[in-house]
Amino acid sequence: MADIERERAVLDFYQISSLKPETLVSWPTEKDRESDASEDESVKKKANRRKSRYQALERAVSTRSSYVPGSETSGSGVANLVQRDEPDPLGSTDSVVRTLKQLGVPLQDDLKLRNRFLLSSTTFSPALFLSQMHATADTQSLLNGLDILSRSIDQKSASLKVLVESNFERFVRAKATIDNVYKEMKYRGVDPTPPRARAHSRHASRNSFRSGSGAPMTSPLNPATDPRKKNALAKESEYGILGIKAPLLDVSAKAEDVWGPALGGRDKEEHLKTVASSLDGYKEYVEISAAIADSIKRNDHESLVEEYTKARRFAEQAKQLAQELEGLQPDDDQVYRIVLAARMWHDVEEQITNLKRDIWRSLVSPYNMVKPDSEKSGDQHMELITLLLELGVEDNPIWVWLLSRYDYLKSKIQSTTERSKVEIEILRRRLANSEKPGPQTIASHMRALGRQSLEPKTKTFDSADIAELWELNVAYMSNLLSSQGILGEVLEFWQTVQGFIEGKTQRSLPVGYRGESKEHHRLSQQGTVDLQKGAVELVSLIRESVLMFFAGPPPEDISLLFSPMPQTPSTPAYSGSLTPRDPRFNLDPNNIPPPSPRRGEAWEKFAFWPPWSNSLSGVHYLARMLVLVGAAACDMASIDPVGQGDPSEVERVKTLVGVARERCVTALCAAWNRDAENIKYVEDWNRSPDRKEVTKMPASFKAFEGALLAGMQNILYISEAMDKPGAGEIVLPPPAKLLQMVRSQYVTTLYKALSGMVENAERLVKKTDDEWTVDVDGYVLVNSAAAPRASTAGGSTIDAGDRNVRMLLTLSNLQALRSEIVPDLNSQFENAFSVKLTDETKTIRDVLSQIDARLFQSYTRPSIETLRRIIRAGVSDINWAPTSSSRPKEVRSYVYEALLSLVLVHTQVSTTAATLTSQVLSYLLEQASKELLEAYKSRPRYNLEALMQATLDVEFVAQTLSHYTTDRASELQSQIYQELDGRTDNEARARLQGELPEMRAVLKRLREASKTYYEQSRLGMLDDWWFAGMVKRAKEEQAGLVS
Repeated sequence: MADIERERAVLDFYQISSLKPETLVSWPTEKDRESDASEDESVKKKANRRKSRYQALERAVSTRSSYVPGSETSGSGVANLVQRDEPDPLGSTDSVVRTLKQLGVPLQDDLKLRNRFLLSSTTFSPALFLSQMHATADTQSLLNGLDILSRSIDQKSASLKVLVESNFERFVRAKATIDNVYKEMKYRGVDPTPPRARAHSRHASRNSFRSGSGAPMTSPLNPATDPRKKNALAKESEYGILGIKAPLLDVSAKAEDVWGPALGGRDKEEHLKTVASSLDGYKEYVEISAAIADSIKRNDHESLVEEYTKARRFAEQAKQLAQELEGLQPDDDQVYRIVLAARMWHDVEEQITNLKRDIWRSLVSPYNMVKPDSEKSGDQHMELITLLLELGVEDNPIWVWLLSRYDYLKSKIQSTTERSKVEIEILRRRLANSEKPGPQTIASHMRALGRQSLEPKTKTFDSADIAELWELNVAYMSNLLSSQGILGEVLEFWQTVQGFIEGKTQRSLPVGYRGESKEHHRLSQQGTVDLQKGAVELVSLIRESVLMFFAGPPPEDISLLFSPMPQTPSTPAYSGSLTPRDPRFNLDPNNIPPPSPRRGEAWEKFAFWPPWSNSLSGVHYLARMLVLVGAAACDMASIDPVGQGDPSEVERVKTLVGVARERCVTALCAAWNRDAENIKYVEDWNRSPDRKEVTKMPASFKAFEGALLAGMQNILYISEAMDKPGAGEIVLPPPAKLLQMVRSQYVTTLYKALSGMVENAERLVKKTDDEWTVDVDGYVLVNSAAAPRASTAGGSTIDAGDRNVRMLLTLSNLQALRSEIVPDLNSQFENAFSVKLTDETKTIRDVLSQIDARLFQSYTRPSIETLRRIIRAGVSDINWAPTSSSRPKEVRSYVYEALLSLVLVHTQVSTTAATLTSQVLSYLLEQASKELLEAYKSRPRYNLEALMQATLDVEFVAQTLSHYTTDRASELQSQIYQELDGRTDNEARARLQGELPEMRAVLKRLREASKTYYEQSRLGMLDDWWFAGMVKRAKEEQAGLVS
């Protein structure tokens, strides 16, 4: 019974229906809604409480630190009694939060959920706590927890009781004070306790009006009748200030009586009115200074000039009036006029002087020199000059601005040139000190050129670092030479100078007050000469910078980018610092990029050529740079002091174009030569999608050479710059020396590229990985023999590890080059450079023929050796000639072996490069006939049976390979018969004529036996297995195993 009563006590205490954990998980939804509603309501109450008028009191209370250990602060910053963690009230653990984390309850991010598990929180949920914390607890453990909880409650109750007893008097006093304040605020000072009603009495009822008529009737809300209501927070008592309102009004009245006259200033007011009425006649004198100040503030130049002109007129009138008096006594009006004019002019002159100083500063400021983005801002200097001429100045603002503009452009040219060259050299050194790219990397960019012609996207001719340096070079040339760059500013400057020299621009400029600024409209003769020399000097600076960039060596001093600049022998002291604009050029003075190492590369002497750059990126970017150079040269010559002045200046401009072009062609030819040596790595042994008998190599080679020829044409002739006026006199045709250089390089690169193709085909595949067994970007160059890898295209498979397959594909490629690609490239060269490649065409044709013949011999040599071995071994065999009593019924086995070797060659050629089948087999037939002739010459005599056997062998070969018979083969066969006829006697010749029908029958039988296979063969060759069976049968018959 005790256990049952204890269990009932636990159920009643925790308000649950069962002690089973599974039943505790389900919690009534209305309880959740009640809990949520209570929480929302509490949040709203807190929000409303924060917005009350006693917020200051609440803030003061809330700032007091909590004395509860482990308490936390809410989101609003107010401390509460809810702790971050607490022990289990039932005594199972010392940390509720840690235990729930171990059980997988996410409490770290959900404060609301955590409070439902903490006993100190008002949202504590007993059911949820028991269902999670004590899900596996039994009845006994819960009862033990109840005992622990009861003892804890008793201890806290005792502590609370002691606290209340020790502070009972304070609680009582605080409660009484709070009640009194609350009664005053709520009941407005009126006692809320109504008078006790007397017992009903007819006497009292009859005399109620009579007895109350002697006393006045008062309203319970009238504060005047009850002094206690003066401090009530009611509207009638003006919310508690009615008691002090009357004294405040008395004090205010007394202050008005005492300080009123002093503060009123009536006498002063009357005096000022008199002065103002006197000055009405001189209103313009007084207002001019303020009007000028306002015009300056509003930047209203028209009003400013108008007011300033009026002020000058008043000042002159005052001076004239003073001169007319000549010592006479002036009247009051004249005195006022002179004094006001002097005061006004002093103030106006001070403002105008300050304004002129600011205008001069703005006119020569570098910020005003920056090339504007709009026409409105571009005329700012004209506005300033116009204003100065209107106001009147001693110095010529036109000359000052032109001189400051010249200084600005000169400084900009020097700083931009020095800075850009150093930035380019930094990237150049980083590339030069990097690892040299492998030939496969270079070949990948050459392959990309062929793909870009099919895929319209951004062209990538080289690696990202090299392309970045090329782009920096082009940007430097564009900033310096384009119409939007510095040269464009120089041209604009000269046009402005020319307009002032010719007097066209001054027509719209003002002449100032009474024409005082008209003298500034004319530039002096010396000033005109100086401006012309300045324009020539600016052009010379740009020209020399570009010439040094192309013709000079790479710079050695890069300390310009250091901030502060270190002192070096080659770098003088520099007062300022130049902070890098790009983090790529942030340098450490203790870790300067070393100069380019000397490896003997051609690009080491060119400052404009990125290290390890290929010819494709070079021809692309150099063409763009030379277009800028050519167009800039034409623009330089268009400036009159340059084009129509000293003839040497024009020659220097022409020299700039010629030197830049020559240096570009020299560097490009060196890169072209290096790429031609590496173009063999472009071969990936994949068939061309357009022509299955060749690989992608011919198309890639054509794209490579075509791109270089087209780019070289743009570099030599700079055709895009010929649209400029007078370009024909500045951009001259390329000299014969450059054309010959390109001509020789073209032939050389063709020969090197063709040699590389042959080297690809003939090189033996090594067992270990080397430069020929590398897989680059998914393209197989030559695969290892141990792990052959084939590429498939159009249903045929290419075994790139087979040397014979590579030679056949290369032969087919050479055939395409000789018949189509090289003639097209020669025509492109002749059309591009207006020359005839008569001798070069013959040289190229001879080189192609030699390379083709050499490779053809390399491919057919093993087959010829096999035929020689088979034929000579077969003819020299002692069993080759039949016995004298038998007639030959079959061809000898060596014939089938020789044909079998030809069938293997046919299969390989027809599946690899079908266009070479006839050429290869015809040549091998000639060689087989030649070997038969030599073999038959080795036997001294032929009887009838041997003569019949030789005739049968030769004729069977001739008829089987009749599709590939050539004149040379027929001639050799005739020589064979003549040789046989010369080595026999007349009797055998006569008897042979009688055996011819039988021999024809044997040949017919052999042809009939192979007829089916002959018809199935596409080009007249028989199947390998059939020839193998015929060879076996012939050997058995020759050995006497078959009758």
